[in-house]
Amino acid sequence: MKKSARITLFALLIVASGTAQQSESADGPAVPENIAPHATPAQPLPFSHRSHVTLGLVCQTCHTNPDPGSMMTYPAIEICMSCHLTAGTDSTAVAELQAFAEAAQKIPWARVYAVTPGVTWSHRAHLSSGVECGTCHGDISQVDTVSESKAILAMASCIGCHEVTGARTACVTCHAWPTDQLLGIK
Repeated sequence: MKKSARITLFALLIVASGTAQQSESADGPAVPENIAPHATPAQPLPFSHRSHVTLGLVCQTCHTNPDPGSMMTYPAIEICMSCHLTAGTDSTAVAELQAFAEAAQKIPWARVYAVTPGVTWSHRAHLSSGVECGTCHGDISQVDTVSESKAILAMASCIGCHEVTGARTACVTCHAWPTDQLLGIK
């Protein structure tokens, strides 16, 4: 694909994601759906967010936000096993989970969303300002498996929300200013 065609396609994707219908939530606009379908990544164990949320678990029960606060964690095996020593022990998936625990191995979960290179982003800053997980990730209680269904990685989604909520929209809010080293200047 020629450079001009890639730029035009990129611009079209930004415009489309920015004009996608957004629903409002109590803490600002919800991130729109992705305009292109994304497959659910293969995970090492079957896991249903729907069934766990139905039991009353909240996001932070399993996903913590350690320093420096940029990323949420995957649940520690001990968190899973605190219930699954007794719950669901007749299932194959829980037997596999127990094997990870007995081997003292972390579960190698596949990341669904990855922060775009060059973007400085913090879960903690958003959580501290009152943004609910569902604003960006959607209603996880309605899905068994998580895919990149929301346009979280589209800059237009971020800017749209920042504009509505009065958060900064200057480039340096999310992008590091290029240094001489990054620019190759000696």
